[in-house]
Amino acid sequence: MKEFMGRDFLLSSEPAKKLFFDYAQDLPIIDYHCHLKPSEIAENKQYDSITEVWLGGDHYKWRAMRGAGIPEAYITGDADPYEKFLAWAKTMPLCVGNPLYHWTHLELRRYFNITEPLSEKTAKYIYDACNEKLRTPEFSARGLVTRSNVELVCTTDDPADDLRYHKAIAGDASFATRVLPTYRPDKAVNIQKPGYADYIETLGKAAGMKITGFAELKAALASRLDAFCAAGCRISDHALDTVEFAEPCDDAADAAMKKALAGEPLTDAERTVYRATLLVFLGGEYAARGMAMQIHIAAMRDVNTRMYRRLGPDTGYDAIEDATIARPLARLLDAMDSGAGLPKVVLYSLNPCHNEVLIALATSFNEGPAAGKVQLGSGWWFNDQLDGMRRQMTALSSIGLLSGFVGMLTDSRSFMSYPRHEYFRRILCDMVGGWAERGEVPADYEMLGKMVSNISYYNAKNFFFG
Repeated sequence: MKEFMGRDFLLSSEPAKKLFFDYAQDLPIIDYHCHLKPSEIAENKQYDSITEVWLGGDHYKWRAMRGAGIPEAYITGDADPYEKFLAWAKTMPLCVGNPLYHWTHLELRRYFNITEPLSEKTAKYIYDACNEKLRTPEFSARGLVTRSNVELVCTTDDPADDLRYHKAIAGDASFATRVLPTYRPDKAVNIQKPGYADYIETLGKAAGMKITGFAELKAALASRLDAFCAAGCRISDHALDTVEFAEPCDDAADAAMKKALAGEPLTDAERTVYRATLLVFLGGEYAARGMAMQIHIAAMRDVNTRMYRRLGPDTGYDAIEDATIARPLARLLDAMDSGAGLPKVVLYSLNPCHNEVLIALATSFNEGPAAGKVQLGSGWWFNDQLDGMRRQMTALSSIGLLSGFVGMLTDSRSFMSYPRHEYFRRILCDMVGGWAERGEVPADYEMLGKMVSNISYYNAKNFFFG
């Protein structure tokens, strides 16, 4: 029987071990998509407790706790920090088989050198031991990033953001990790959402202009994109959830926008042509600047109306969408490619049934000199676990080129999520090493080592920032 999370955790062959320890383990991390708050990095936030840094905002853990029957007061409510931590500790043994069990214990080991499994019995000891370290400068927001060997972080930012925290971080020579903004214009794209008109006014103020129609909207978004690029931005991000398409038409988009600004309801056709026209425009803007575009698909958000009204978005009440995506997404990418330009694109779907669909579609738009110009992104959200990562990489290697994959991201709000990169690298090395162990590929460590090194680090660096 193997030691729990021992040195060879998830590495089932000698080639896998060699690939991980010699080629992947010590590489820096490029976290090209996350939801960390740049304000906490700029201010070098010191956390009051393990509860704050570990459970605050982590809807993965919240969902598990609800599934275990923990009352909401101990999840997002007003229970004291230790009571919340104890509730999580009681939940932990019930998470066997869930990736949270692995992530939790990797984080305890890598940050706090704690090897005891978390449970109700060990909760008080672990809580006190973690909090003692969290009071030291090495465990501030910046300290956690530094000790995780993170070279670069890309936060997720609205075009109306003034980027003052990014500018403050960039001007501080004492912090070596680069922190760059990512351009996420969802509020401008989602014309059907409540608050759209108010947001357009906010965006206009940020761009120094009044937006009354589609032409001004494009100018404002381009102006803010220039400001983001001046702050180092190289990536955009879009949450499409469902994919719809209509032939782009500025006049139709303008008419739809003016109706929305006047508070009038839109038809499905009006909403669709507005969104498609704006996305194709933005794709051209990204292509002109050499940026990459991330597209996240198939999230069905806020399905529990009662809890959405109580707690708001991003609180653990989202699910997997099963709408058809292939044809409208193909038409969207084709419209970009036929128009102002198709940027480098990374496609993610929350529905693992889309893996092969997205790879086949992506490879239809690839061309040099960018390797993997359009590609399938890592297992996302419900899929960033052992089986989900294996499924994603198996599909990618079967239909596309695994060697060009840009690898792992955290997609996290927690400064303690970086061991997920180790988790991914171990799974990757076990997969590739297994091929060598079974004689399916040569045991050529120069070739295979370069492959896993590229996927772990260099591909992302070259694809997004090369």
